[in-house]
Parts: sequence; C-alpha cells; structure tokens
Amino acid sequence: MGQALAERVKLPGPFAVGRYARKLEEEMKRRARVSLIGEVTGLSRSKAQAYFELRDAEGAIPCAIWLNDLEKLGLPAQGLRDGAEVVIGGGPDYYRGGAQASPAFYFRATQIRLAGEGDLLARLEALRKQLRAEGLFELQRQLARPRLPKRIGVVTAESGAARRDLLAGLERRGWRGTIVWAFAPVQDRHAAPAIAAAIQGLAAQPEVEAIVVARGGGSLADLWAFCDETLCRTVAMLRVPVISAVGHERDSTLIDDVAAVACSTPTHAAEAAVPLDLNAARGDLARRAGALRRAAAGAVAARTPHLVALARGPGRALRRERLDLNQKTREIRAAAERGVAERRGFQRRLAAVVLERARQRAAGPDMEGRRAALRRAAVALRAHEPEHTLARGYALVEGEDGEPLTSAAATRAADRVSLRFADGSVRARPEPEA
Repeated sequence: MGQALAERVKLPGPFAVGRYARKLEEEMKRRARVSLIGEVTGLSRSKAQAYFELRDAEGAIPCAIWLNDLEKLGLPAQGLRDGAEVVIGGGPDYYRGGAQASPAFYFRATQIRLAGEGDLLARLEALRKQLRAEGLFELQRQLARPRLPKRIGVVTAESGAARRDLLAGLERRGWRGTIVWAFAPVQDRHAAPAIAAAIQGLAAQPEVEAIVVARGGGSLADLWAFCDETLCRTVAMLRVPVISAVGHERDSTLIDDVAAVACSTPTHAAEAAVPLDLNAARGDLARRAGALRRAAAGAVAARTPHLVALARGPGRALRRERLDLNQKTREIRAAAERGVAERRGFQRRLAAVVLERARQRAAGPDMEGRRAALRRAAVALRAHEPEHTLARGYALVEGEDGEPLTSAAATRAADRVSLRFADGSVRARPEPEA
C-alpha cells in the first residue's frame, strides 16, 4: 500500500536531514520580527541562555534569550520571573542540533520589557471585541434580578474594605437576608481560577439568587485577574445574575462587561443586589398606613349620620308593620266578637223558641199531675239529706282528707278527725282504749 501511495504522489527528495534542518533554520530566521505579550511561566537559566514560556488563555510559545542580551536590557531585579506580564520582541528560531544534540524550536527574544498600562489596555480591548462579537455581553443582562433577594452570594477578600463597604451598604438599605461568603484572593495574577471556582460554587447553590464580586481599586495590573478570559466566560454563562463591583469609578475590567450589572463601588453593588430600599419602603408603608387610618376614620365620621339614618329605617318599618298588625288583630278580634255575639243571639233565639215550644207541650192536660209528683219527690229527697240528720243531734266523723269514717277502728287509727255538726265542725284527736 505504501509503494502504491509513493507511485501516486511524487515528492522531492529524499534530502539529507542535516541539509533540511539547515534550510529550516535559515527559513525561521528570515521570518518577520514581532512583539508578543503574555505571562512568563517555567523560567529557567543555563550558563548562556534563559528559557521560559510565554502564555495566555489561548496558547503558549517556548522562548529563549541570551543572558548577555538580557543583561543589556536593564530590567529591574526579578523583573523576569514567573507570573510577570511582559512584552518581548524577536522572531522564531530553530536549532538544528547535531549527532549528539537534540533540535529545538524557540522564539528568540532580543527585547523584553515589563508590560505597561498601554499594553494591558490594548490586550484588554482585543479580548473585549472578541467576547462582544460572540454575544457574551448580553447573556447576563437578560437574567431577571429579584427586587428583594433572600440569599446573596459574595466573592471577595476575607479582610478588605470592599467587604466592609458592602455590609454597610446592605445595612443602610435595611436588608435582613443571608449572605453566603466565598472568600478568594483578588490581587494576585493567578487569582482568576480561584475567583471563577468561588463563583461557580455559589451558583451551584439553588438558594443563592444573586452573586456580588467585590474588590477595591488599583492599577490595571492589580485588577488583571478580573480581565481573565476564562473567568469572564464563566460569568457570562451562569444562570445566576452576577453584580460586578471591582475597582473604583475610573477602573474598567472585562468582568464589568459580561456581568448583569457593573457597579462603581461595593456600596453601589449593595443597592444593585437589593434594589428595594427596605428602610424607605417601611417608612412609606407606615405613612400610607397612617393615611389609610385617617381616611378610614374620616370616612366613618362622614358616613355615620347616613348609616344612623339607614339604621333607623328598619325600626320605623317594623313599627309601621307592628301598628298595621295590631290594627288587623283588633279588626279580627272585633269581627270574631261580632260573630260570637251573633251566634249567641241566634242560639238564644233558638233556645227561646225551643223552650217556648217545650212549655207549650208541657202545658197540656197532665201539667198539674206532674207538678204534684215533682213536689212529692222533692219532699222525699229532702228527708234523706244528711243535713236533716245532723239537725236532729247526730255528728259526722271525717278524716283529714274529708272522707267519712264509718267505724271505731278507722277513727282510732286516724291521728286527727273532724266532727261535723249541723252548725259547724270541731277538730279532735282520738284517745286509745284503756
């Protein structure tokens, strides 16, 4: 298969590797000389050269500089060190090696200087254009921010003025929620990964409704950790709104561009994190409650006469109905009495007619015989009346219940008895037999 591929593709050569390496070395040296900016890492020195890598977020290049060239540059002591932001000038170089030496590629530096404010600004502006073109500046601004969050995450240094200022700002707004602290270094150039990790840790807590990143002012070099591309991409993609309060009013970092809100001071960040001024809201609520109470009292006073008049209405209507009912009751009673009187008159007339007819029937031939028989019956009846017996000297013995006692045994058994004579009664107590 390899032979077939060689037959199809005709390549120049083969050349001796040393000859090709020399051509490659010459080609590298003809490349244009340029300036690069980045962070120094992995610095080491040999007897003749200093070796290091120049890095940024997108890549790294191995670099080398002759020690005698480095000494001529007049850099301050420890100017070239790991973590230093530098601008180097030079071009690509290739060492072709030999039978006992390994080849190597370097960016041969002939100039080195520490990066200044202008260099960092130029680098920052290029990164800002890139992130803006990717639409990362708009993602956080589209997130909804609560007017009164219950829990706020804060990324800042554990001891610093930014923390105190933020707490003072929240206190002035009367906020009584919970702060979740995520302390991280905010000064060192290598602080960006720690800050990004702290922000991600806070965003992973579902109770955290907003995150504040706070730091005091400083130079752009001091604030460069907040211009880190990875950190800014992390902030842009979070689901939780991030409020940036890095530096002072004149400072501008890349995290300000990707955050939901960029604040000039930690105090301003407290106002952005809690948009509702609770002290002012409480005062306004108290004023409105007072106005409502006054309005209610006035409304009651103004409507009381009308309500009193309305309250009297049912009473008046009830009295009218009662009078009407009483009148109808009297009418019904009078009508009933008239009906009863009429019925009684009719019954009297009817009774008179019946009696009259009875007298007429009684006034027949046997009237005198019947009257004589009636007189005889009356005489016989009076002869058997108890009163006539008592009038002859007899007495009737009665118990306490008024019933007659008809035997001596019953009389002795009674506690008290009454002796009834024709002209009255006498109370007595029976004596037992001797």
